[in-house]
Amino acid sequence: MTTETETKPVEQTEEKKEEVKEEVKKEEAETNNAEEKADDKAEKADKEKKEEEKKDVKVKKEPAAPKPAVHKQDFEKDVVYLYQFTRTPVLPSLSPYCLKVETWLRLAALRYENVDHKMKYKSKKGQLPFVEVNGEEIADSAIIIKELGTRYNTDLDGSLTAEQRNVAHATISMIENHFAWVVKSWRTKNPAGMLGAYKMDLQQITEKKWPKPVLEFIFKLKFRRAAKKVRAHGIGVHKPEEIEEFGHNDLMVLSDLLGDKPFFFGDSPTSLDVVAFANLAQVAFMDKEVTYSLRDWMTENCANLVEFCNRVKERAFPDWDEMCTTLDLNSHLPKPPPEEKTEEQGEKKEEKTKEEEKKDEKEKDDTEKEKAQKDEKEGEKEDNKKTEEKEKEEEKK
Repeated sequence: MTTETETKPVEQTEEKKEEVKEEVKKEEAETNNAEEKADDKAEKADKEKKEEEKKDVKVKKEPAAPKPAVHKQDFEKDVVYLYQFTRTPVLPSLSPYCLKVETWLRLAALRYENVDHKMKYKSKKGQLPFVEVNGEEIADSAIIIKELGTRYNTDLDGSLTAEQRNVAHATISMIENHFAWVVKSWRTKNPAGMLGAYKMDLQQITEKKWPKPVLEFIFKLKFRRAAKKVRAHGIGVHKPEEIEEFGHNDLMVLSDLLGDKPFFFGDSPTSLDVVAFANLAQVAFMDKEVTYSLRDWMTENCANLVEFCNRVKERAFPDWDEMCTTLDLNSHLPKPPPEEKTEEQGEKKEEKTKEEEKKDEKEKDDTEKEKAQKDEKEGEKEDNKKTEEKEKEEEKK
């Protein structure tokens, strides 16, 4: 009896202990879950606070304005900065595309300034001319004129009919995609004649004191590359007399279209007049002492085109003689009065400029010599290839 009554309460107490342990474990698990949830909430709250703080910092800190990707950092608002080739004693520019843009800027009466970049810069497309306006670059002559005309509400073709616009478009395509290449073909085959026709002083243009034969040699090497472009265009595969005949046909079309009118569509110049002048001027204003049969043919058979060139010249370039004599890129701009300088200041500045010029000349000379050597090697390789090809052809025959 006694043993039975004593074992029952012991078994009951052990069962109660196990139940208590299980309840304790449940409570611990619940507390742990509650703590983990609390920690998660705290972490989320911290993250949200940090993100809000970051947002506040971003709002407070204004983004820095991007630096203008242009060469002219101290530009003036709405002034067109034109990058083109240097002047010559007979023409404002040897490039019809550069002369086209400058002529249009003058006829459109827009504020512009030529940048004297010493032939160092080209557009992001690798072209000249290009312009910079309000910290933005615009390249390609046709795109320049279209973009500036839209921005400043200037359209030289505003009074033209739809039919006249079509005629202008087709004629401009003929001039720039055909006649211009006729002139280029002559230039590439006659680099010496080109130097004389435009009275080009390579020492003055390149600002180098190298001997003229060396500069002329480099000049001719560069024209080998241009000759490749003329051939790739298609016109370069023809004989010289055939190419000149192409030029005669283009000139007759322009002469008939102009007739006895001051400009192609009446009394006011349009885009067609700008393009025609920029290309015809390359021929009309050559030095008369240099013979060029296409120029002589135009003078004899298309006198109205020569008169047209003089008419546009007088209207757009009243400072033509001054700019060609002084080679001033900005003869159209008023010159500031000369500053009074003491003798000591003048001497110091002259010494500094001479030292800077010497450094620049050394750097330019080194780069030009390297280029000349590379061009010469390339030219020799091309000549060797041509001779090898000729030999192979002769062997086959």
